[in-house]
Amino acid sequence: MSTMLKAFLVDDEGPALKRLTRLLESTRRVEIVGSTTNPALAVEAIANAQPEVLFLDIQMPEIDGFELLSRLPRQPLVVFTTAYDQYALKAFEVNSIDYLLKPIEPEQLERALNKLEHFQGGTRPEWMDRPDFRALVQELSRALQGTPPERLDRIPIRVGERTRFLELARVTHFFSEDKLTYAAAEGKTYCIDATIADLERQLSQSSFVRIHRGVLLNVDWLDELTPFFTGRLVARLKDERHTELTVARDRVRSLKERLGI
Repeated sequence: MSTMLKAFLVDDEGPALKRLTRLLESTRRVEIVGSTTNPALAVEAIANAQPEVLFLDIQMPEIDGFELLSRLPRQPLVVFTTAYDQYALKAFEVNSIDYLLKPIEPEQLERALNKLEHFQGGTRPEWMDRPDFRALVQELSRALQGTPPERLDRIPIRVGERTRFLELARVTHFFSEDKLTYAAAEGKTYCIDATIADLERQLSQSSFVRIHRGVLLNVDWLDELTPFFTGRLVARLKDERHTELTVARDRVRSLKERLGI
């Protein structure tokens, strides 16, 4: 590219936003003119920054990516980012330049930047100026709000430079530590690109339940519950280490309801 693309980034998950920022900066092909984890504040910020391209998460609280896009007074080029294939397909219904499935890989990003290069310098795809464009993204937003999260069977993990997929049935619990999130399975821990809150939403239809601000427990691995101080519980797992996890007092009721006790 002769000049760097001006980009704005929107993702309600801080770790995902930081990762995308790091990947884009390493390409030296993009100038990041702004970013936010608050979609409610993004419309005004994007209007002020006037980016050429918007890297936009689809599933966000309060305002999803499609709704945010429909509110913009001027439409920049769009690259959607999502953890769900079903939303990626919806993204192409609005003819986005590209979509990136999380966790985003450098090869994916390079592909998207190559596509963006064709529209640098003011050239806009014809579909972006269609009179029904805004109505279409609003319709997709309404459909998205009625779509339950996709049930996941496995989750991507990073092992060195490789990305592997770990079956959720093998994961005893997820936990956060030092601003990172880990999956515990078979005596090992694996760093993943997601927050506990993000995982809680993704796994709402599974056997995982949040027992602490920083812990998601797979109840299939629960062996026993023991009363603890100040109304808390200790959950002992069926793994080889008989791992013990503290159930926060404000999470005890929801855990018992989930277990039917």
